[in-house]
Amino acid sequence: MGTEVRGRRTWRWRRNPLRRRSDVIEAWVVLVTGLVMAVGGPVAGVAAGTAVDTSLRQERADRHRVPAVLKEDAPVAQPAGDGSTTGQVRAIVRWTGPDGTVHTGTARVHDGSKAGTATEVWTDDRGRLVQRPPTPEQIATRAVLAGTSAAAGVGAISLAGRGVARWRLDRARTQEWGRAWAEVGPRWSRHIR
Repeated sequence: MGTEVRGRRTWRWRRNPLRRRSDVIEAWVVLVTGLVMAVGGPVAGVAAGTAVDTSLRQERADRHRVPAVLKEDAPVAQPAGDGSTTGQVRAIVRWTGPDGTVHTGTARVHDGSKAGTATEVWTDDRGRLVQRPPTPEQIATRAVLAGTSAAAGVGAISLAGRGVARWRLDRARTQEWGRAWAEVGPRWSRHIR
């Protein structure tokens, strides 16, 4: 049984009077698809994951937590549809940038805080307000998701390309069979009558 299965898998590679040019092309398409998936997928995954990891780590390094003061009373957080709240609302705050310039802007603070309350905000190197940077766990998760998505994308594109190639080969085989039948069919029909 082992030889029979092996023979079925490799028949396109062996010399055979019934082997068509399209069979050889299909064998190469299958081989290239497998190689692209086996090598290209992991390479794309590692490259994408590394790029995302590097980018997010740089973003984290470029953001700084600085002290700020509330300029107004923070409103009370409105509960969501399920009754829960985040405890965070937007309010106007004042902070000093790295160059000593005083800045004012809207940032997330604890709800119900009074004007003059000390808080912290995240800024970039120029002292502009930015969102909180991702945590190391979030960076790792995003890098893994990007890598997995890239590897899956390479696999999907490879399989789609293989599917298109097989569809075109099958179409060409059908046309070839039709031409051969048009040539042989009339000779057979004369003998049948």
